[in-house]
Amino acid sequence: MIFGRVKSLDAILATAEKKSLHRSLGAFQLTMLGIGAVIGTGIFVLTAEAAQKAGPGMMLSFVIAGFVCAVAALCYAEMAAMVPVSGSAYTYSYAVMGELVAWMVGWALILEYAIAAGAVSVGWSGYFIGWLNSSFHISVPLDLVRGPFDGGMINLPAMVIAALVTALLIKGTKESATVNAVLVGVKILALAMFVILTIPVIKTGQFTPFAPLGFAGISGAAASIFFAYVGFDAVSTAAEETKNPQRNMPIGLIGSLAICTIFYLLVAAGVIGTVGAQPMFGAGGEHLSPGTPGLSAACQAIQENAVVCSKEALAWTLKQVGHPFIGWLVGAAAIIALPSVILMMMFGQTRIFFVMSRDGLLPELFSRVHPKFHTPHVITMLTGLFVTLFAAFFPVGLLADVSNSGTLFAFAAVSIAVLVLRRTDPNRARPFRTPAIMITAPIAIIGCIYLFFSLSQATILLFVGWAVVGLIVYFAYSRSRSHVGLGRDEVHEPEAYDDLEPPVPGTR
Repeated sequence: MIFGRVKSLDAILATAEKKSLHRSLGAFQLTMLGIGAVIGTGIFVLTAEAAQKAGPGMMLSFVIAGFVCAVAALCYAEMAAMVPVSGSAYTYSYAVMGELVAWMVGWALILEYAIAAGAVSVGWSGYFIGWLNSSFHISVPLDLVRGPFDGGMINLPAMVIAALVTALLIKGTKESATVNAVLVGVKILALAMFVILTIPVIKTGQFTPFAPLGFAGISGAAASIFFAYVGFDAVSTAAEETKNPQRNMPIGLIGSLAICTIFYLLVAAGVIGTVGAQPMFGAGGEHLSPGTPGLSAACQAIQENAVVCSKEALAWTLKQVGHPFIGWLVGAAAIIALPSVILMMMFGQTRIFFVMSRDGLLPELFSRVHPKFHTPHVITMLTGLFVTLFAAFFPVGLLADVSNSGTLFAFAAVSIAVLVLRRTDPNRARPFRTPAIMITAPIAIIGCIYLFFSLSQATILLFVGWAVVGLIVYFAYSRSRSHVGLGRDEVHEPEAYDDLEPPVPGTR
């Protein structure tokens, strides 16, 4: 049966019951956590990608993506409150819809975390190279800072930062809340300076035509910009530590997403109104997709003198409007803050792999813990290798889109799980209940499907191919070794891994 081998929710909860969580977070703390978790690579890097897809219409794209995230977040929060254990959407799906669905969700989460880490590495590289040039007048050949899909050969800075973060994770480096708070403050201050300096000099004529590629372009940009919002799970997974979660959780989730959306709209307006955001077209009038050799060649022809060509869109915009030093500071802020994002993404990936290995669906080797560092070193090294390769050869837009495909699949699965569990187990204690579930969950599911099919055809085909590979692996290896299938339906956290303190939730 497709929905067979459901893992007992009571067994899954046994882990959580061993650990009592103190309810201390209020609405304000949750909102601040959400803002810190959401603002990141998407707004620093993908603004240029969105402009090439939608032009000034990318402002509407931010609203669409934010709304879909909001309704999905409410569904996510209910599951996180009921099942506050490792594994995220994979665990929730296992408890409700069975092993096969859980496997596919876990397999999709590989796209979400590992590919996202690669995307952030590429985004960091763009700002680092721009900072080198503006600070020390060092020009690095394009062949060494862009992958083959983006007009170069290999992205060495992206490889280096991914490899360094991998080494830190193996050693067991832990972020402190103080350091994380400082990094969040640096990012917010950088964006605030951008808004203050650009909004007063906006020219309304830059907003026309508003949608040069029609609503299809706006939808495509929304599907990419979705990457800029993901991270709200840092709020939803804090449900067990929230005072009065029925009231404070929706405020934290919706409040943080609303504030971030306003921030994003102001930043987008600053870019569009000052330097323009019209997409580039080829010699024959054809639209050039982001992250392709065609767009790269067109940008080189105009000496990269357009925001859609920039790998550091916000810093570039400030330089164009006469604030090179502030542009330098914004670039420096991205360079300082984004490595913590890569660390958070890669940690999330190793955690998903670890839980799947503990359930017998992946080799036991993946859950092996280093005797000295107490970290899952084998899977961390493997994850780091793939992230490094992704960062070396693929452009940020493609990586973000592929990551979004996995995220959207997982979010849709969680939204379905909430609906199913309301019917199959209505009496279970729910510290947080999704409001208007019969409306909210279907909207979340439809919204995720809409954004998924707004992704490029190449991205959708890549996801389908990845899903097919996942099914082959499941039936060839995982199904016969599943602990649930073998009757070993138990949940435990190895002590060595319990001692590993996860990084403070970061951003993308």
